[in-house]
Amino acid sequence: MNATTPPDPDFQLWIDPFGRLVYRDATGHECVDAVPVRAYPITDPTHWVILGDAQGRELRCIEDLHSLPGALRDILEDELARREFVPQIRRVILVSSYLEPAEWEVDTDRGHTRFVLKTEDDVRRLGPHSALIQDSQGVRYLVPDTRHLDPYSRRAVDRYL
Repeated sequence: MNATTPPDPDFQLWIDPFGRLVYRDATGHECVDAVPVRAYPITDPTHWVILGDAQGRELRCIEDLHSLPGALRDILEDELARREFVPQIRRVILVSSYLEPAEWEVDTDRGHTRFVLKTEDDVRRLGPHSALIQDSQGVRYLVPDTRHLDPYSRRAVDRYL
């Protein structure tokens, strides 16, 4: 093994014929329907990934995804991507009102959409220039950097921060 090859982990992951994530630890114990969850999905997505069972019990904590061999990391990242849906807002086209509830029309990295913002409490600052917006249906939208938005979009988001 050279310095760039991660060590073999003491667990295995694979997708079974029914599309479920299967986890097997070093003792041979298997868990079908394992659930990966990022502890810090926005601020540190490559560190502290928890694998749990369907009842929410922790099976393993992975400190760094980059420490895993490529094939194992790919399975885990694909499964995380399937579970996580956080479109990134690229442009705010229209905010119906600055009184809530307000309908927002936006362009995201996943396409054009509309959503309802119930209350200003559903917009949270994540850092000096980023925000997370949760719509009335519970879908989260990320604004990775308000400095990259056009002036109208920036004013619309900043109004709630």
